[in-house]
Amino acid sequence: MNIAGYKIKLEKKTSFSGLEAAALSVLAVVVALFLVGFIFLQAGVDPAKGYAEIFSYAFINSFGVPLTINRAIFLLLCTFAFILPMRAGLWNIGMAGQLYAGALAAFGVAYAFGARTNPDVPAGIVLPLMILAAMAGGGLMGLIPGFLKGKFNTNEIVVTMMLNFIAFWVTAHMIKEGGPFMGSGGEGEGFKLPPVLQPGLFLGMPFTIWFALGLTALLQFVFTKTRIGYEIRSFGASPAAARYAGVDPFKISVLVFVAGGVIAGLAGYHYFATVPGLFKIPKNYGDFGDLAFYGIICGLISQGNPLAAIPLAVLFGGLTSGGRFVQGKLQLGFGIDYAMLGVLMIILVAFQFFFRYRVVFKKEKEA
Repeated sequence: MNIAGYKIKLEKKTSFSGLEAAALSVLAVVVALFLVGFIFLQAGVDPAKGYAEIFSYAFINSFGVPLTINRAIFLLLCTFAFILPMRAGLWNIGMAGQLYAGALAAFGVAYAFGARTNPDVPAGIVLPLMILAAMAGGGLMGLIPGFLKGKFNTNEIVVTMMLNFIAFWVTAHMIKEGGPFMGSGGEGEGFKLPPVLQPGLFLGMPFTIWFALGLTALLQFVFTKTRIGYEIRSFGASPAAARYAGVDPFKISVLVFVAGGVIAGLAGYHYFATVPGLFKIPKNYGDFGDLAFYGIICGLISQGNPLAAIPLAVLFGGLTSGGRFVQGKLQLGFGIDYAMLGVLMIILVAFQFFFRYRVVFKKEKEA
């Protein structure tokens, strides 16, 4: 393309620095927030006031900050559940089903020890078993698409989506009126954990934040310093070349999906068993399955980098909590929070183009 004596062309990048990636992400957020400002104007609200309310509630308000932290932990775990298969070139769209399976397994342990009716269960035994069960439940759900992909080369996107629906309706059956996990009041949601199984907060945060931060360091180490991390990255870059080099596709497929499922199971345990005000599988458990899909966006934007996923999870956690708050306070139409996040995600994904290419301007003679 020629404009005013300059030839404009695209050049593919061979690599990009972390600083460049951060700058592009910040620019994308600024552009997205500018565009969302028109939604506020359409609703008759000053965009500056709208954003001030959102960010002050999400990151300053004493009620909003814990909500932001809880959602950020949840989103970070879901992002890791997506990143692991993504680095192997595979798509885990089943975080929702895996977190439901993890939550059901965790509450199944509590139920087996009589926690539905007995408030004096042995917490020192039950709490660790609930965590392990959540990991096992999510891992088993992840094993299914991993095995089918590695053994029969089935489409993992279709399989994980189908498993999401299965897990959703199994959960509905378990907590419905007359179901095994039904609450004592028959209100159509799961039973509430007794106080001894409600973990306390550390500096106002659930202890699961250490799981999220520990996994950040562990995944970064695995991807950059270990042989298995190299095999995962090699398989994702070129499955044919990786096979020629001796990488076992079946092993990689099973490994990344099981590990992703384990992490998603922890996400289910985190939100349903450690967040104050819940400690149960609520009627609107499906909302958390929907929220898990933001982990896909965080994973794509962060380019599969666990460290880069942290600020994105915090941003999305804050926007989901602040957006819902401002919707009520400023009497905006229903769905303003989803519209805002939708625009933000579209712009962030669109800006992925600049991770791959650079725009080069050259004078005609130079060109």
